[in-house]
Order: sequence, then structure tokens, then C-alpha cells
Amino acid sequence: MSDQPITDNQLTHFDESGNARMVDVGGKSETVREATASGAIALSAQAFQLVRDGNIAKGDVLGVARIAGIMAAKKVDALIPLAHPLAINKVTVDFDLDDRTHTIGITATVGITGRTGVEMEALTAVSVAALTIYDMCKAVDKGMIINNIRLERKIGGKSGSYQRKG
Repeated sequence: MSDQPITDNQLTHFDESGNARMVDVGGKSETVREATASGAIALSAQAFQLVRDGNIAKGDVLGVARIAGIMAAKKVDALIPLAHPLAINKVTVDFDLDDRTHTIGITATVGITGRTGVEMEALTAVSVAALTIYDMCKAVDKGMIINNIRLERKIGGKSGSYQRKG
């Protein structure tokens, strides 16, 4: 989290009267923009092994979660009230299985040549991929924990680049 106070001109989704608004990006130049987000889902040892071995009754958990994350990134404007509809150039959703902690790490990267960033698209891709894993495994483990969903990096746009530290 930032230690700097937020000023009124940083909250771009509010007009001068404090009303919510969709930011006008019409005058912005199109630039290459990319964002990467990550998160994780912790499973029981049994559920983790079933996912890793491809033995969950509902099918290929990670394959379905990957497609769900990609689809979600393309539909953010239908989920987040003030988000712009975007013509996304690329979406990747990758998984990292940790046998020691029974955790599946999720990383999504979204790219566009456009007038607004794709941070929400990357964060949504990770969130929906995690929720899909939960849905497909809940018959075996209802105690799964989805956590640490966060922006890792972004490039492009007026605010420049961002890289999470630590």
C-alpha cells in the first residue's frame, strides 16, 4: 500500500461534485499497456493431489480455470461498473503448483494497445480462475482459501510503470 495521501485529482472515477463517472479516455493516445496480477488458492492435501493428478470428477481443473480467467478478462466491463470495454490483444493465465503447501499460484498477464490500462482485467482473470478452481473442487474441499490477489506490475499509460516490491 502507498504511504502517500490520496488527493482529489487522483480519484479519477469521481467528478468535481463527488459523483461517480466513467473516465473519458477519448483524448488519450493509444499506447502499449500490459498488466500482470497474481494470487493463490490453498487446498487440502487430498484436493491438491486430485487436481495435480487430473482426477477431479468435473474434469481438467486447470484447463477450465485457464479458459475461465481468459474469458473473465474479456468481460470486465460487464462486472466492474465504471470499466471501459476493451479490445484486448492477449491474455495468459498460468499456474504454479506447490506440493509442499498444497497451493496453486495463479498469474495472469493482459496486454492491449489502447487508451486505458488493463490492471482490472488481469486482477479479474486471477480472481475468476481461483473461483473456478474452488467450484470444481468444492465437492472434495469446501475449506479452500483464495488469497493474495494483487497487481504485480504494469507498463504503459500516463502513470507509467509499476512493479510490486517484495
